[in-house]
Amino acid sequence: MQSFEQEIKAFLLTKKLEYKDSSSSFKRLDFSVRLDETWTFHFDAKEKRQKYNLHNWKLPADQEPHTFIIDDLAARKILAFGPYSGMVVRDNLLGGYYFYSVLDLFLMPKTRVNRPIEKQQKALKGKWVIDLRNGTKCANLDEILRLFQQYIAKREDLFLNILECFGNYVGEDIGERGEVRRADYWDTDVKATR
Repeated sequence: MQSFEQEIKAFLLTKKLEYKDSSSSFKRLDFSVRLDETWTFHFDAKEKRQKYNLHNWKLPADQEPHTFIIDDLAARKILAFGPYSGMVVRDNLLGGYYFYSVLDLFLMPKTRVNRPIEKQQKALKGKWVIDLRNGTKCANLDEILRLFQQYIAKREDLFLNILECFGNYVGEDIGERGEVRRADYWDTDVKATR
């Protein structure tokens, strides 16, 4: 099977899109693709190549097919290239692609753990255990490209206008709390802070 990075490069070439391949860099995201004369989207490309060991990761068997593990550092790197950044995962086991905007990665439920590693001395490496279903599943890279474009087009609403909690994520139940906020409270808040 062709590596995901090679698949992306071939796809971007067929679409005649200007892109930068930084997949060999530890400091940059794998790809930056120019969507139009104004907007560029930056993303990391990841693959789920094999099942995770249920014992090592303390996963229930029914959760494993939906599990993906990324480095905490990789997630922070996506945040550093925000707001127009994200991650695309190719699931080599069950098929499909998953898109996570930087907003999804920041807001979705996740389990963070430190994995012991041995180099010259023992150390820890931060990992995120995430649910693939919290990304947007796509059948092909054309759909992923459309999601990049939609994300950029909705940027003002996503970052400035939507008042309720963003996202509808697996493993999270957003309820309602607090007293009803009435219009006179807003006036009081503005007067007290401006």
